[in-house]
Amino acid sequence: MFVLPSLALLGFFVVYPTLWTIRMSFDTGLGLRLKKFVGLENYIRLLTRDQFFLDLSKFPPTGALVNNVIWLLLFTSLTVSLGLIIAVLADRVRYEAVVKAVVFLPMAISFTAAGIIWLFVYSPDANTGLLNAAITAIDPAWKSVAWVGRVETVTYSVILAAVWMWVGFATVVLSAALKSIPQEITEAARVDGATEWSIFWRITLPMLSSPIAVLTTTMVINVLKVFDLIYIMTRGGPRGASRVIAYTMYTETFEAGKGGYGSAVAVIMLLLIVPVMIMNLRRFRAEEAER
Repeated sequence: MFVLPSLALLGFFVVYPTLWTIRMSFDTGLGLRLKKFVGLENYIRLLTRDQFFLDLSKFPPTGALVNNVIWLLLFTSLTVSLGLIIAVLADRVRYEAVVKAVVFLPMAISFTAAGIIWLFVYSPDANTGLLNAAITAIDPAWKSVAWVGRVETVTYSVILAAVWMWVGFATVVLSAALKSIPQEITEAARVDGATEWSIFWRITLPMLSSPIAVLTTTMVINVLKVFDLIYIMTRGGPRGASRVIAYTMYTETFEAGKGGYGSAVAVIMLLLIVPVMIMNLRRFRAEEAER
């Protein structure tokens, strides 16, 4: 009886919308209303004819799905790696709390505000664009670049902004995990003549494997859901070069009014997220069994 309210809320806010989205994905959809059943037509179009979602006619391939793969590789690896490096280095300085507070500060800023800040950073105007101004100060011959206005640089520019926002979170999580490593182990290794480098690779890193795995899973899920920075900074441009799955779902459903097609995109995103969550749950269960 005690779990009935929770189950009712879960069913209303999670199960029902998920089932409705799956049903809608097989329909042409008018806004959020059913219109005409079309079977797998939305999925076929999405994976074969929508160049903004996946374009295999180019090399390398382009589209929202490819951009999400780029996000997955770069954002996840950079955020976790930088978080680990900062956490380890901060653990060795006297003002550790100050360092972590400064690094964590971007997490206190909304994604909207962060997007606007980075638009100023990337501005091609050397008077307001911090990045172009900094490069110009080093190389006066530098010609200002519209970092978020070029197909070649826009995705990487937005990824850098996202890393700036999330690296503080990664630092705090891994710093807390570092504190859980018994000092007796590292002190014994130093007494035995182990270098700091060998201590990191043979003791610290293996003992952080579980927190790193959890953090990596969190970042992967964030990548698959990324929307805010794309919407604020680029609106998927230029020419669709920075589109991602979540942004495509939003534009197709709420701007183009194609609820069925947008729902198909949402189902694809769900299919990508669920395996990650299942692997994470299995890892948690395995760790609990070991304890």
